[in-house]
Amino acid sequence: MTFVVFINGLVLLLFAALMGLNALVFRDTAQIFGLSAILVGVVGTLTSAATSSSFSGLHRLHAFILTSSVWVSAALAGALPLYLWSLSPTDALFEAMSGITTTGSTVMTGLDTAPRAIILWRAMLQAIGGVGFIVTGIAILPILKVGGMQLFRTESSDNDEKQLRNAAMFASATLQIYLGLMGLCTLVYLIGGMNFFDAITHAMTTLSTGGYSGYDASFGHFQSPFLQWSATLFMLLGALPFAWYVKSLYQGSFRSEQVRAMIITLAIVIAALSFWLILSNGIPPLTAFRLVAFNVVSVVTTTGFATTDYTLWGPFAVSAFFFLTAVGGCTGSTSGGVKAMRWLLLSRALRAQLKTIRFPHQIITIKYEGRRVEDGVMDGVITLFVLYFATFFILSVILTLLGLDLTTATSGALTALTNVGPGVGKTIGPAGNFASLSDPAKLVLVFGMFLGRLEILTVFVVLSPAFWREVVW
Repeated sequence: MTFVVFINGLVLLLFAALMGLNALVFRDTAQIFGLSAILVGVVGTLTSAATSSSFSGLHRLHAFILTSSVWVSAALAGALPLYLWSLSPTDALFEAMSGITTTGSTVMTGLDTAPRAIILWRAMLQAIGGVGFIVTGIAILPILKVGGMQLFRTESSDNDEKQLRNAAMFASATLQIYLGLMGLCTLVYLIGGMNFFDAITHAMTTLSTGGYSGYDASFGHFQSPFLQWSATLFMLLGALPFAWYVKSLYQGSFRSEQVRAMIITLAIVIAALSFWLILSNGIPPLTAFRLVAFNVVSVVTTTGFATTDYTLWGPFAVSAFFFLTAVGGCTGSTSGGVKAMRWLLLSRALRAQLKTIRFPHQIITIKYEGRRVEDGVMDGVITLFVLYFATFFILSVILTLLGLDLTTATSGALTALTNVGPGVGKTIGPAGNFASLSDPAKLVLVFGMFLGRLEILTVFVVLSPAFWREVVW
């Protein structure tokens, strides 16, 4: 357990350093970020120093605690400067949790005139959360066998483990790709006409598939088709598995079934909704294609940027966006949602079951990337699906009991669990935000974002009383 506490201390020190950087760069909020840096730095220093020389080994059960506690520590630290600035405790926690989980839901208004340090801090939270989840998805969740992620462990290493055997080397390669893509995105945004501050902050929230913007109109503030197409591309790049990038660079292998499945799905949905928008709203084909491509990719990759209020496109579009919220990007990416790999495995499991009913004596195996999928993997995938939608139902009921209408409650629960950001409806849709919700409703959504980012099972295991009876202290 001392190792868990030590890592949490290091996380707090990282946040303190970033707060200190903000205090040095922006004078108008120097006092806010300076005080935050001191408070968080002191706690981080005391915590890490007290446990640095007393490691007792990392038990597998400790990994569950580490994964959950780090996100809580990050959210609490991230909320402090927002609280000292002007937000209430609940709003500050909501904004910070939404940032660190790369959800993108916001309670803030007047972003166009907000201090630049606050806008940058929100972008930093999403950039850290994005790369943090990549590391979690690649290094920890496969070990914990959460939602069938042990299959992704073999996919990440493939047949040439020697080059990537060292986890530090793999993390370094992943970080280099992440920062490289972010730098490229910043450059493209600059070429498209953004100023440097907008380019770097929006690059952070694009690659992290977080969706925070420095403007109330979200990415719709930028009417340039070039910028909107560029964002569409980089949102998609952020939702692809970073292990796939590493494997492609080290081994020259670009094969990935989940990447192909996600791209095919996006192409079909974009084509269908584009035709709908052209026929029902009379929008010119190229404009309709751009609007649909941007907003569909934004929702499926769980980025949450918006260029228009797509809830005005009609009931077919609203229904489509509601269900697209649950799709998600690829495993091992910065995006949330159920993930393409699990949808792909579920469809193959259903097809195998239908074949078994028709041909009961035939041996049918489910394969992924040319390999047979073990029963334990499928059990994990199906368990996660069941728990995912059971949790969605429970959160929806709680939000309804707290006074939200059915559309807002169900959409809010789903967008929190999938870490998408905007929901549907007038209140929390792409043209609204979460500011008008009650504090209890916001706290329910904070818990939903936390659950969704850690694949639900990780948190529920830690909340189980039986878990704590087995923990080695």
